[in-house]
Amino acid sequence: MIAYLNGTLQKKLEKKIILNVNGVGYLVTVPATTLFALEEGQNIELYIHTAVREDDISLYGLPSADSIKFFNQLISVQGIGPKMATDMMSLPIDNIKNAIIHGDTSTLTGVPGVGKKIAERLVTELKDKIEIVSTGTFPQHAKGSLKRENEEAVDALIGLGYQRNEVIQKLKDLPKNIQKTEDIIRYFLQSA
Repeated sequence: MIAYLNGTLQKKLEKKIILNVNGVGYLVTVPATTLFALEEGQNIELYIHTAVREDDISLYGLPSADSIKFFNQLISVQGIGPKMATDMMSLPIDNIKNAIIHGDTSTLTGVPGVGKKIAERLVTELKDKIEIVSTGTFPQHAKGSLKRENEEAVDALIGLGYQRNEVIQKLKDLPKNIQKTEDIIRYFLQSA
């Protein structure tokens, strides 16, 4: 079983990366937030969950020991497989944990594939197993406004579970040389 990989990001694909570890390319599924934060050619380390089925062996990578621990807690709940857990991990982990702790099933059902029954099961089974996370408060009005071309990046980050005010606040000091949507998202995730 593979539990950890350290290598060079060879190629970014949709929801996956090819990680070159000493000349061997591993296809690893990663959360969207991790994918956006990485650049091809970058040396990275990932904590791995190896999913073995009759006809498939898949690797799921997360950037820290804490995130893989939470990932394993998610997949311990009946009805949640590694793919759904990866989609959940594309939201800020603090948001997911707080939703579980406070029984906020509407946040959980916002993840594709998570219905009301699975959300309720998550709350019931994990509420007492995860640590409480404090959420920061964000200003109601961000100073400055974003350019129209940045709205696509804002919408993408909101889709990942960030609050609009939080995104605008962090992007108000966006350097002028960062203009592409992918670069804006990467800037936000690195400064978040």
